[in-house]
Amino acid sequence: MSAPDPTGQPLLVIIDPVARRADGESVRIARDVLCAGAVAKICLTDGPEDVSRALSRRGRRPVVIGDDRALLRVVGLLHRRRELAESTLSVVPVGAPHTVALAHALGVPRGPVAAARAVLDGAPHPLDLLIDDSDGVVLGEVCVPDGYVAGAAPYAAGAAGDGPEGPRHPDGGPEGLDGLGGPGGPGEPAVSRRQALTAGGHQSWWSPAARTARTALALLTGPAARHPLPSCTRLRVEADGVLLADLDQPVERVTVSVVDGRAEVVVHHRSVDRPVRARARAVTVSGPDFRYRADEVGAGPVRSRTWTVRPGAWRLTLPR
Repeated sequence: MSAPDPTGQPLLVIIDPVARRADGESVRIARDVLCAGAVAKICLTDGPEDVSRALSRRGRRPVVIGDDRALLRVVGLLHRRRELAESTLSVVPVGAPHTVALAHALGVPRGPVAAARAVLDGAPHPLDLLIDDSDGVVLGEVCVPDGYVAGAAPYAAGAAGDGPEGPRHPDGGPEGLDGLGGPGGPGEPAVSRRQALTAGGHQSWWSPAARTARTALALLTGPAARHPLPSCTRLRVEADGVLLADLDQPVERVTVSVVDGRAEVVVHHRSVDRPVRARARAVTVSGPDFRYRADEVGAGPVRSRTWTVRPGAWRLTLPR
């Protein structure tokens, strides 16, 4: 049993519906550990409106039990309310491995027990954020152009080599692979080319990941086979006003991420072996209608987007 929460602040535990469907056992374990170590209010949410209402409760520390999309939803909502700077968030990642990769990359432990104990015994760590000019938030990386297809049916896929029963949870139990949400709408997950190829090439029809009609249809008509990634794109890329690429220099892709309080932009030119790298406070990408991927969520088309770094804009509870 964990020691009582050293902060003494009661918890607001927001349980994402996708996590409940995907891996109810891990959700139960995380909930029990949290309730044993602190006073906790449990919120079983069914949608964004429920999350918004739950966060209206003051005086409690928000804890998200769910995947990366659930964490992004809470961070984005608090940012739009201008309450992110004064909040300390915690997360217990629950979901298929590729749906919780961002949380683990940020430093959250694997497994519901270790992650829940980090919520109780850890310390807040300030983290940087990318804010775009439409008030969207990015915790990890932006990639332009996007290899997703608007309107394609989303589905989950285990990594190659996971076996016929699908990927295993770090604690030893099976990962839930269903329930990734509706197709193509704003904030909904899109299916990456890598995931699509993994599903189409390695996932058996009778595996748990293919037990719904939606998934079966996606396996037959996956986006990778119909819409390959573009070979090059004409984009104008600027870092703090310095031109890195122009429309007459086709690029294969552009990535933007936060490194040491600055935005690191990497431009991969089609005709140049080494990519162009730069660090800046703001990065602007413009050109003919293009799509992009931010934290594995597809967005666009847009003709221009600027991402600005906000150092230490939010706090996440991580192990000491």
